Amino acid sequence: MFDLILRGGTVVTPHGVGVHDIAVSGETIAAITNPGAIGDDQAKRSVDVSGKIVMPGGIDPHVHCKWIMPMPDGSIGYTGGPEVVSRAALFGGTTTMIDFAARLDEIPLREVIAKRDEDWVDNCYCDYAYHVMLLGDVEPPVLKELESVLTDGYPTVKIFTTNITPSRSGRMVHFGDIWEVFKIITRSGGLGVIHAEDNDIVMHMYEKLIREGRVSFHNLAEVHNTLSEDLSFRRVIRLAEAEKTPLYMMHVSAGTGVQAIREARAKGQPIYGETLHQYMLYNSEDYKRPNGQMYHTYPSLKSPEDQAELWAGTLDGAINAVATDEICCTLQTKIIGDRIDDTTGGNAGVEPRIGVMYQEMVKVRGYSLGRFVDLVSTNAAKIMGMYPRKGAIAVGSDADIAVLDTTINKKVRVEDLHETDYSPWEGHDISAWPVMTVLRGKVMVENGKFKGDLKDGKYLKREIAADIRTGPAL
Repeated sequence: MFDLILRGGTVVTPHGVGVHDIAVSGETIAAITNPGAIGDDQAKRSVDVSGKIVMPGGIDPHVHCKWIMPMPDGSIGYTGGPEVVSRAALFGGTTTMIDFAARLDEIPLREVIAKRDEDWVDNCYCDYAYHVMLLGDVEPPVLKELESVLTDGYPTVKIFTTNITPSRSGRMVHFGDIWEVFKIITRSGGLGVIHAEDNDIVMHMYEKLIREGRVSFHNLAEVHNTLSEDLSFRRVIRLAEAEKTPLYMMHVSAGTGVQAIREARAKGQPIYGETLHQYMLYNSEDYKRPNGQMYHTYPSLKSPEDQAELWAGTLDGAINAVATDEICCTLQTKIIGDRIDDTTGGNAGVEPRIGVMYQEMVKVRGYSLGRFVDLVSTNAAKIMGMYPRKGAIAVGSDADIAVLDTTINKKVRVEDLHETDYSPWEGHDISAWPVMTVLRGKVMVENGKFKGDLKDGKYLKREIAADIRTGPAL
């Protein structure tokens, strides 16, 4: 007896797209059959999804939940936690998120992870994992501990090559320490997860614009510029080449970054690119719109030419995943900073990501369903060591499923979303939207009704596949 059968949907599988029935037993997919091959008497519940797209649950490999943030009253608070963001994610068809366990204090990495677990365990509706985030000086004891952490299911290491803003000293990891970390990543079968900007260029531009009195956030693209991305990407890539270290370049924002990744892949380096849907669809001119800070994250928005390169990268393999850099806060908090050196990064995007990207990829640009699914789910699962458990409609995979209704034609409205009081996607056209989201066999959202429990989400220990680590496998 199956627990659930989804009948007659247009199913995106690793082998292609076709009309199938999907049978679920417990937490996993038990069978994928021709329509009607399994009778209703063999399932506890059957749901007709004919005419709808059935895809693996979305994966957002770059979110920040319960993140330290200045509040409008001048105090220090936190962004929305996993209990808020994961609920919105499921409404939007995303079933897995990867956040960060950041070493903010001089404590062992195991303590860092244990403290992060306090924020997440039994407090998240969807499945999740962490990137280990190293900040500032990386002491020898941390390097010694890192290898055991990487091989124990936490195989991705986040590194900043810049402090981002003048007030965030201590975030950048110095290049010598990056070198030592890269050696450990390679030896341990891990993956470097990089925020790459040239700190000298960025800080020079802060000093220059402040000196000239051009401090409005409208000038952010001059600070976090394309030259910075070019220099930093190439420096990190060369070091990784020397140590045979696989890389995942986070939030690629500039055409120079895309080209650096493209050239490294042509040489056979294992390197993958992530961009954000705001970089693809907004540019620096959008800072001039009302409350223009809502479109910003770090690095800055760039030019239409940079956007064109990002889109080209999704077609030639330089860009492999579309993430959000999710930060959940109120509009008041998001726009409290209005200078180049205090504007809040990140934005609320996890819920509309799949709907927005379906519209822009499939409807507007004619991408195949397979390529769309790769960019919002499957590739992230493969790169981050979760495939085929996640990111696949396949027998034996977790029954993480999003059902998209393509008869829905509307605009994104903040009142329809489930996270905060604003959306940078307000008014964006939508031509498909999830009407059912299943997490490991449990129907979490159905026709606008939420059925999840905070204990449903589970941590995913991961292992990076050998093909991902040894060459550009995607």
